[in-house]
Amino acid sequence: MIHRGHLVEIWAVPGSDILEQAVRRAIAHRALPIERKGLRGIIAVRRALALTRPDVINTHSSTDAWLVALACRTLRDPPPMVRTRHISAPVPDNRATHWLYTRATRHIVTTGERLRETLIRDNRYPGDRITSVPTGIDPARFHPGEKGAARRALGLDPSARYVGIVATLRSWKGHLYLVDAFARLVADEPGLRLVIVGDGPMRQPIEERIARLGLASRVTLAGRQERVEQWLQALDAFCLPSYANEGVPQALLQAMFTGLPVVTTSVGSIGEAVTDGVTGLVVPPKDAPALAEALRRLLDDPALAARLGGAARERAPKQFGLETMLTGMEAVFRRLATPVSFSPEPSR
Repeated sequence: MIHRGHLVEIWAVPGSDILEQAVRRAIAHRALPIERKGLRGIIAVRRALALTRPDVINTHSSTDAWLVALACRTLRDPPPMVRTRHISAPVPDNRATHWLYTRATRHIVTTGERLRETLIRDNRYPGDRITSVPTGIDPARFHPGEKGAARRALGLDPSARYVGIVATLRSWKGHLYLVDAFARLVADEPGLRLVIVGDGPMRQPIEERIARLGLASRVTLAGRQERVEQWLQALDAFCLPSYANEGVPQALLQAMFTGLPVVTTSVGSIGEAVTDGVTGLVVPPKDAPALAEALRRLLDDPALAARLGGAARERAPKQFGLETMLTGMEAVFRRLATPVSFSPEPSR
């Protein structure tokens, strides 16, 4: 958005990854105590709104949406709020949340059409105030690479075969099902390895499952990595066995941009990116045997893996490119943004 001529400022919790990235990229930013709902956060957001006077403000979670909504209630002519929904977790159907989404929010953006349809059908939100803007991936960063070079740079065995996942270690990402599926494959595949990139609250349960199944020598827990694209380029197949909450997962799209054959589920809006048998393999959620079988198909059939990876690489940039996302979000912002000059004094 900055490259398109807009002024951008990021507001986030002190010490958060996004603020560190803002510092690194010299993007204007503001550390605010918005990690939880409360008066302190409302006051901090209100002060920031009064100082910066944005034309539009975009929130990305329940907590920041509530803090912004309540802070705006204390201002004359507050900026319009855009609420982006990245996940498919149900939105509570109560009066307070209905007010947040239909009165305090000027427009809702979902990262998938299925998420949009769910809000219209289940929550009865007006469809003309909800826009689906697909997640955007930078093709200059995520693209096929030389597998051997990537493995040498990462210290991985160039002769092994690698299945991998890139995701925050949360329960609903399905890591435990992937570990169980991998355990079914290793007996027949002595050169097979599993790479888990990411960190999060499920790290200990995942480590315990790996140890219990005797897979420690076959699994790499790489933790959080800055150069995710290099890890993707080192893989033979990508797997994301999520069973809840997904919109269109960025890591899945990144794998498709890289030209990897993918195995995933149909949770959330994943089906808008992956068509079973065309751009990947889709299995039921929470089904380790089905997951293992799909991975075995890719490993046993190089022609199938190449066809699926190639189709994913061809299709994904057309629908999920970075410029497509920026154009969609810019259109929403332009529609709502008007010059604002609000007073920090509450209306009477």
